[in-house]
Amino acid sequence: MSTGTTKLDVVVSDVVPVNELVTRFHFRRRDGQLLPTFSGGAHVVVEMRDGERTRLNPYSLMGSPLDTREYTISVRRDDVGRGGSLFMHSNVRPGMEMVISYPVNLFSLDLRARKHLMLAGGIGITPFMAQTAQLAAQGGNFELHYTCRTASLGTYADVLRERYDRRVRLYHDDRDERIELDRLLSSQPLGTHLYVCGPSGMIGWVCDRAAALGWPAETVHFEHFAAPQPGASFDVTLAVSGKTIRVGEQQSLLEAIEAAGVDPPYLCRGGVCGQCETNVTAHDGKFIHNDHWLSEEEHRSCKKIMPCVSRFEGRSLVLER
Repeated sequence: MSTGTTKLDVVVSDVVPVNELVTRFHFRRRDGQLLPTFSGGAHVVVEMRDGERTRLNPYSLMGSPLDTREYTISVRRDDVGRGGSLFMHSNVRPGMEMVISYPVNLFSLDLRARKHLMLAGGIGITPFMAQTAQLAAQGGNFELHYTCRTASLGTYADVLRERYDRRVRLYHDDRDERIELDRLLSSQPLGTHLYVCGPSGMIGWVCDRAAALGWPAETVHFEHFAAPQPGASFDVTLAVSGKTIRVGEQQSLLEAIEAAGVDPPYLCRGGVCGQCETNVTAHDGKFIHNDHWLSEEEHRSCKKIMPCVSRFEGRSLVLER
């Protein structure tokens, strides 16, 4: 974990298959004490020791913030991903000792809102499990619209409908059911805040339509952790550390920096929090920016990079690390 990121030693208390793609994992503290408090929308970074490689993946906490006896996350298996979800599905068993980070919330509820309008796609339902539990306990006004491929892949859809009845609306792709987004956004009362989590295309669609319909930017919230993309290997020099390192095809720049013994800060490892933002000292080549943090102007300037998800193609790259 990064310097300043407090670790939690936990034990896996239960592993529960939810459907053919999603499995839920329960963690308790090894020392038997309560876990740290969190709020709806928070995530933890799970450390996975896979042979000589350590994987660090963020997952949303989905349990009620009122109960910190255990944390729960849900992991969707990605058979063509970088291996983190496969490790969780294939290797993690009850009784296994693991390490996770303290909770961090980059997708928190704005409790000043008069109403909370939530849109979820696929596994993007997980942060809303905790957010709806928090709002229900506080008497908050919310409605949730959840779209998934099929009813069998509607992770926790039945649970949500049982808990909140008409506050939850379900949509299934195989039934050609679609959110009437413009109508939905245009019919909300003044003071409503919008929250969206799901595939990047869905997030972009919702945010673009909200902007076009005049929603103030401060009332629109989204969460999407970008997975580091593979690419050609490249070399990078760390100016402060005096090290030159090789970034592998399946390795993120952040992972390569950590493997070299340098400990940069991070909170999300998914291109959204800004903590690992790094200045570029010199370069000869092209940046591949995959983050949701830097502005388009900053991308074009080639003076900054988010090493958690972005890559480089070219002859030389020098970073201020």
